[in-house]
Amino acid sequence: MVSPFDVLEVDSDADDAEIERAYRQRVKESHPDHGGSAREFQLVYTAYRQIIAGNTDAELEVASEDAGGRPAEASQPRPESERPDAESEAEDPEETGSQVEFLNYETLADHGWQIDDEDLFEKASEADLDPADHGRFLVKPRENLLEAAESRGFAWPYSCRGGACANCAIAVVDGAVQMPSNHILPSSMTDNGIQLSCISAPVTDEMKVVYNVKNLPGLDELRLPSDPFDKAQLND
Repeated sequence: MVSPFDVLEVDSDADDAEIERAYRQRVKESHPDHGGSAREFQLVYTAYRQIIAGNTDAELEVASEDAGGRPAEASQPRPESERPDAESEAEDPEETGSQVEFLNYETLADHGWQIDDEDLFEKASEADLDPADHGRFLVKPRENLLEAAESRGFAWPYSCRGGACANCAIAVVDGAVQMPSNHILPSSMTDNGIQLSCISAPVTDEMKVVYNVKNLPGLDELRLPSDPFDKAQLND
């Protein structure tokens, strides 16, 4: 049986700080976009979750990859019993999910706006911004914000996709999200609406978020190399 400590390459008596540092390093090394594989990345994430949950004796189970490098279980269709009702979806697909209005943080300085301006999104609507910088999309149930943005053709910044860095950080201006775990952002930031789009899902019908806030003060040391975002283009 593979030990989760061996996966993170730390001793079994490592303290929390050592485990956090090891996890961030192993996430960077194992990510498919940084030379690793989907299976290795999943193994690292699972090991970390087991350690912080104190479940270090459980066997690590990770699905094999398909030909495209994705976990095989993700490439298989869901059983018919688990699929949404096609007829109800066809009637009105917009009835489920959350409508998210987004704004690129990099546009604020160009227009002299502040992230806490009460009329920030009203000004953005009147500014004729590029569709990649301001717009709306639907987040379907069981989608996180990053997944939803990507599936609609938008290139939002990310690196680890596992909540281990701040590259995908967003500022929630209106509405709310559920972030199942947080081992990176300090409470001073989460209390002010800074969340991680790669693991956060909306819990309100409508939201307003500012994405690409990874350069906010305090987030520099929490970032990983962001090659995937730097190289991405809209509608790739």
